[in-house]
Amino acid sequence: MITEKVTVNDNPVVLQNLTRIRDKNTGSQDVRTAIRQITRFLLYEAAKNLPLVQKEVATPLAKFKTQTIDPDINIIISPILRAGLIFTDEAADILPQACIRHIGMYRDEKTLTPVWYYNKVPAITSNPEKHYVYITDPMLATGNSLVGAVKLYAENEVPLSNIRVICLIAAPEGIENLHGRYPEVEIFTAALDKGLDENGYILPGMGDAGDRIFNT
Repeated sequence: MITEKVTVNDNPVVLQNLTRIRDKNTGSQDVRTAIRQITRFLLYEAAKNLPLVQKEVATPLAKFKTQTIDPDINIIISPILRAGLIFTDEAADILPQACIRHIGMYRDEKTLTPVWYYNKVPAITSNPEKHYVYITDPMLATGNSLVGAVKLYAENEVPLSNIRVICLIAAPEGIENLHGRYPEVEIFTAALDKGLDENGYILPGMGDAGDRIFNT
């Protein structure tokens, strides 16, 4: 069952760029450019959960009180390698105070389960409730990799409501898998496709995201 914890961004600029990345004739450079455009829209929406504080600033004309992101929180962008890397440059521009924590997994093509090879998520020893995590992965297909990534932060006692997933395209099977384990985690995507093929790839999807992004 698809829940209210899924936000599909249907902004016309997002849809235009989504069309570009789906087209098999779009080259890798244009795929990367289009994904970066989509990333901005998805991250702006996902970041609405960041807490705000008041701050007094002086313009050239007057002092006044405004709102800004709480400087005492910890923001983490956590891309799942390799394809999730495409989100990091844009994310770092939008949230320069964020730290990047890479997670390395590849999918076993026979079992469709994730195989770990890299983990840069440190133990969170204090104030886990002040950590806000954005896990990025272009394709939410089976959901197994994202379940593993969320588990890392959940085991560090980061509130599930502080963990958000950003992906380009999602399949119902992946959403159901992730929300079956972690129903509080919100998902932000540009498209909800019809399902998976026999090899666990999203249909219609965009093919292998890593291959399309890195021209491999």
